[in-house]
Amino acid sequence: MQGSANLNIMIKAARKAGRSLVKDFREVENLQVSMKGAGDFVSRADIAAENILKEELLGARPTYGWLGEESEEIAGQDPTRRWIVDPLDGTTNFLHGLPHWAVSIALEHKGQIVSAVVFDPAKDEMFFAEKGAGAWLNNSNRIRVSGRNRMIEGVFATGIPFAAKRTLPATLQDLARLMPECAGVRRFGSAALDLAYVAAGRYDGYWERELNLWDIAGGYLIAQEAGALIEGIRKDQDPLATGNLICANNDIFSNFAKIIRVPS
Repeated sequence: MQGSANLNIMIKAARKAGRSLVKDFREVENLQVSMKGAGDFVSRADIAAENILKEELLGARPTYGWLGEESEEIAGQDPTRRWIVDPLDGTTNFLHGLPHWAVSIALEHKGQIVSAVVFDPAKDEMFFAEKGAGAWLNNSNRIRVSGRNRMIEGVFATGIPFAAKRTLPATLQDLARLMPECAGVRRFGSAALDLAYVAAGRYDGYWERELNLWDIAGGYLIAQEAGALIEGIRKDQDPLATGNLICANNDIFSNFAKIIRVPS
């Protein structure tokens, strides 16, 4: 696919940050230190990757705004455009030497996500999309959601709340209702890649609560452009505003949503 100038900037930035993270990942795999020490190492890797992204993206488009996980929000001279960035989605995986994490970049224009990149450096998979131009994997492969239409054949993904998150009871109830109706549920630990995997037909659906905008902005457009339906867990919710979403292919969405939306 021949992308726009902005998309090319995003892909270049994601690859550069990815190279930095892969180098640090090789080190973190070998760390035999306390949780605090390893956590500090990963934080440094995370911040270094965000600095690379900021240098590349704002260097190329200095008037755009900025929203990133690891730094202060920047109001750009152009109020209609903003970069939304997660330099390391899947930090816990990274910390434990699990090769499933991603760099996520989205470009917002007038409140709409118009370009998106989710890069998995460990597997060298670049998922990307532009509004109205479809979703792609590694330049030459256009991706589409799965064609499965029976819940019992579907594999779904979620994030199971941890630490101080409040929605663990609701998610456990979701699982109790969903598991008897499907072929399996996965919890791989990266919301950006969960959405990209729905886009590529690897998962048939995905749901999660309490996400941040930078967790989902990139994957959101990629999934949409691949044919996924995305709504709030409540019908009146804006997924990007609330961080609560249900995503699935068109054939399964209705039945999937009914299971997840049962009042807890």
